[in-house]
Amino acid sequence: MRIGLLTEGGYPYVNGEGGPWCDRLVRGLEQHEFDVYALSDSERQETDGWVPLPPQVSRVRTASLWDAGDGGAVHGRRARRRFAECYGELAAALCTATPNDSSGASQEASALEADRFASALYGLAELARDEGGLSGALRSEAAVRALERACRAPGAHRAAREARVPDLLTVAARLERVLRPLSLDWYEDDGLGAVDLCHAASGGTAALPGLLARHFRDVPLLVTEYGVRLRTHYLTDLTDPDSPPATRSLLAAFHTRLAAETYRHAAVITPGNTHARRWQERCGADRTKLRTVHPGMDAAPYAEVGESPDRADPHTLVWVGRVEPAKDLVSLLHAFAEIREEEPGARLRIIGAPDGPEGAAYLAHCKGLAAQLFPDEADGPYAVGRNPVSFEETGGPELPSRVDAYAAGALVVLSSVVEGFPTGLVEAMLCGRATVSTDVGAVVEAIGGTGLVVPPRNPRALAEACVALLRDPERRERLGAAARARALELFTVEQNVAAFHGIYLEILSRAPVRRVAPDDTGEPLPFAVPAEAHVLGRSAVPTTRVVSRVGPGWATDAPVRGTTPVTATEGVR
Repeated sequence: MRIGLLTEGGYPYVNGEGGPWCDRLVRGLEQHEFDVYALSDSERQETDGWVPLPPQVSRVRTASLWDAGDGGAVHGRRARRRFAECYGELAAALCTATPNDSSGASQEASALEADRFASALYGLAELARDEGGLSGALRSEAAVRALERACRAPGAHRAAREARVPDLLTVAARLERVLRPLSLDWYEDDGLGAVDLCHAASGGTAALPGLLARHFRDVPLLVTEYGVRLRTHYLTDLTDPDSPPATRSLLAAFHTRLAAETYRHAAVITPGNTHARRWQERCGADRTKLRTVHPGMDAAPYAEVGESPDRADPHTLVWVGRVEPAKDLVSLLHAFAEIREEEPGARLRIIGAPDGPEGAAYLAHCKGLAAQLFPDEADGPYAVGRNPVSFEETGGPELPSRVDAYAAGALVVLSSVVEGFPTGLVEAMLCGRATVSTDVGAVVEAIGGTGLVVPPRNPRALAEACVALLRDPERRERLGAAARARALELFTVEQNVAAFHGIYLEILSRAPVRRVAPDDTGEPLPFAVPAEAHVLGRSAVPTTRVVSRVGPGWATDAPVRGTTPVTATEGVR
């Protein structure tokens, strides 16, 4: 089977989000062939390069979302008219107010606006295909004027009516970035038209090439979301105090419409947890298409620590993660102040690096708070001669890896106020550590009954739970053993790869045969691809993948990786 893997800011880039998961999936499904279509989100990402790719990755094509690109093709009068019509319809779908009740009239109005958005989106895609791209048009004055007309039209919602020219310029620029895949030449027979299945590793912009491949070539689409992109947009852009309400409203409308269109046409949707699944259902995802597939992790690096729980310091609490405000280390430090009153010998090790300038500022704030709450102690029966809170990073001689970080303490704490799927918590579970966590995101789903859960932003509850486990080593050991058993059952690479292998077969078994087999003269061979071709078996017929250059623009090809045998998977659905 040939899979088109679609990513945004992720695999195969070294510092890509979600890259490890994609790499484990591709390596685990070595019987399939993968073409990777990657959208990069920063210059640094492209400069840092790619991770080593396995031989089953036969092609990589990339496109940039961070640079301004070129001016694009120059359009004639007819093309400009088509663009104005399609973009105007797209803008109108974002600005039109629809009733919020659950009446039949409201549902019908919402369906009409969804169809309007889809018609405009695919109209722009067809125009881009005919004219060689839309990058310049999407940044043009015509786009801004179309947005302005839609905002001033009767029936526009209040936030749209309040939009000013600077707001419209911002929205147009943001939409151009998201819609940039419309201008790529990825959808012909030498691109996504040649794959059996498109697998988008996230929603949003990454899934847009899959939507277009389905529209142009009827390629089935699988969408995986371990963090729902629409939710991320709401938590970032919509809470930005520097962003005007009109800008936030219009961008939210676009991302909501795009998510709904993606869910509507996806053959299967695989949320990574129940929390993400609920978001998808609220955005219109059909329940019958949803298959929850938990992230898969390589359990081998954690085996030694997980099977030797006695190595842990019984008085040490460990927090491991990326330092940023959403992790709420301030509440953790206040909770630890209460823990020290009950357990004077306790120690807290905060292990992690800051995430960007905001994270660095937050780390400095937390260090200052720790210095105020815990002045150096040199006297008393539990004197340590230093602050009982330490801020560390992995990679040094004392903590070479994250595994060593979890091994440093008997109790792992998570204090976040926002969390998707808690990967760090699963790592702690694989290490056989008891955990105390805040009830956010998919935390409860991940730990089940193998750890203690408290409300977020509640230092006293967090402290009480930690003290209870610090005072009860037998309970800690039982919870740690149960946590490791649960993680090995639900969150390993093997279960993740097996789940996607089955889903690939399920989708392909329902997909129509799209290819014809030519004879020596190039004419189609009758009955060359019979219906039973979807009953997959072994094939030993080798073929050579030829990668063609795609010409100037954003897209580039990776070098050919040699001759790849076509080996179909065994099994019948």
